Amino acid sequence: MKTPGYIEDFQQWKESFSFYIPIDIRFSETDMFGHVNNVSPFIYFEQARIEYMNKIGLFGSLDENTTKIPVVSDLQCDYLSQIYFGEQIKVFVKTAHIGNTSIDIHYMGINEKGDICLAGRGRVVQIHAEKQKPEPFSEDQLERLQNADQVTN
Repeated sequence: MKTPGYIEDFQQWKESFSFYIPIDIRFSETDMFGHVNNVSPFIYFEQARIEYMNKIGLFGSLDENTTKIPVVSDLQCDYLSQIYFGEQIKVFVKTAHIGNTSIDIHYMGINEKGDICLAGRGRVVQIHAEKQKPEPFSEDQLERLQNADQVTN
């Protein structure tokens, strides 16, 4: 298996995840051969990312009065092994890097046999809803992000 460029030490990277969500692979997410379509992992990453951010309380309620909102600025997925209809995977998520206005998030999908089937990363930028410009994280947000690696299910 070729290690993606954003991972320096694969074993250390794998062991640094603590938060995950289970995903049941649905028929509608597969192709005619029964394996997961290449777009589906991005949906899994989104679901895991939202639950992770909610768990650490990063953006609050995100209602119509919210002035700071998260926007995904890039997202990539490395497909390490096939996933099939009827399987369940665990999609792990963690904060890999904290910037002034953005975070780099990493993802790992593990199948029922314990094999890594997906690896991914993406950048989420906090922007001001009206100005549409990057907005720095507050001290509270930075503290939540710095303690996020202690978050489990």
